[in-house]
Amino acid sequence: MVSAGPMAPDPIPPADPADQRGLEAWLEGFRPRALAAGIAPETLDRALRGVRYNPKVIERDRNQAEFTKPIWDYLDSAVSDTRIANGRAMLARHRALLDAIEAQYGVDREVVVAIWGMESNYGNHRGNMLLIPSLATLAYDGRRGAFFESQLIAALRIVQTGDVDPARMTGSWAGAMGHTQFIPTSYLAYAVDFTGDGKRDIWSENPADALASTAAYLARSGWVKGQPWGVEVRLPAGFDTGLAGKKRRRSTAEWSALGLRTAQGGALVDHGPAALLLPAGAKGPAFLIFGNFRVIARYNAADAYVIGVGHLSDRLRGKGPIVAAWPRTSRPLTEPERIELQRRLTAAGYDTGGVDGLIGSQTMSAIGAFQRARGLPVDGYPSVKILEMLR
Repeated sequence: MVSAGPMAPDPIPPADPADQRGLEAWLEGFRPRALAAGIAPETLDRALRGVRYNPKVIERDRNQAEFTKPIWDYLDSAVSDTRIANGRAMLARHRALLDAIEAQYGVDREVVVAIWGMESNYGNHRGNMLLIPSLATLAYDGRRGAFFESQLIAALRIVQTGDVDPARMTGSWAGAMGHTQFIPTSYLAYAVDFTGDGKRDIWSENPADALASTAAYLARSGWVKGQPWGVEVRLPAGFDTGLAGKKRRRSTAEWSALGLRTAQGGALVDHGPAALLLPAGAKGPAFLIFGNFRVIARYNAADAYVIGVGHLSDRLRGKGPIVAAWPRTSRPLTEPERIELQRRLTAAGYDTGGVDGLIGSQTMSAIGAFQRARGLPVDGYPSVKILEMLR
């Protein structure tokens, strides 16, 4: 299942000359900041010489599947039958390695393998884009310039320490690298040399260092072995969906007293304080989420991603599919509508954290506050109805 070997980096498509000039001007201003951060002049010269603006990464930044696809479409792909079968094959093939990683870091192997499957399809799609141009482009012209500048400096630090040559430093459009797609700052903080060969080689055909690095990341982020990321639950008739929200945690006893049961109708098991998440609104599946949900979110904060990793790990353990039906007939908002929704919420005094067309937790919180103020059922879901009311 792991690809046969490294491929040549993807070519950078032609850019508007004005974008290239803008990037070059930005790099001139960036140089003293990088020097102040400890990057040597010779490293900057070697890594940034001839860097070209990459329009492809800006296009990809505007269309992230975790934020732009309906969650049911996202999960259909993320937790497909093929991905489940391949993940179970990986668990069997790498049993000894995963035994050792789990023993050392105390992180459930199914979650490590689920992240591997989600991030690179078990090593088959690690990304062939040159990272330095991608990060420079995003730092100059992206939505999160400061974040990507920090990643660019971290990538230069990796080059400076001799871990990888700039020409071999490839990954995703957003600067994620290796089997489990570490961003540069995470690599510096968490990557480990599990094979003992003196290198933290997350690019290798051997996934050992990458999988161990992922376990180390989760362990240091507070992973509790054996605790589920979440469990699907059934809400009683007339339940107040305003009690949902990732920050509204209650004990299992309190949720049980409110009438919640497992999706199969059984009693809830106490795994610690939990919050209620309604990722598709009141008409879709409901989940009680635990501390390990927040740990996975350290890897990628999108709720769809965390549910994808969590549900895939459950399926790798042999658990069944999500029981409740997704509201597949509900029309999702288009990108212009999502932007309009955020703009109108912001104008009405509900902070969405920016107007970018990407529906994250802050936008959902703003929707919930609007629903609460209007006396509506509160689920934070960006529906056509909510947009019409804001209009």
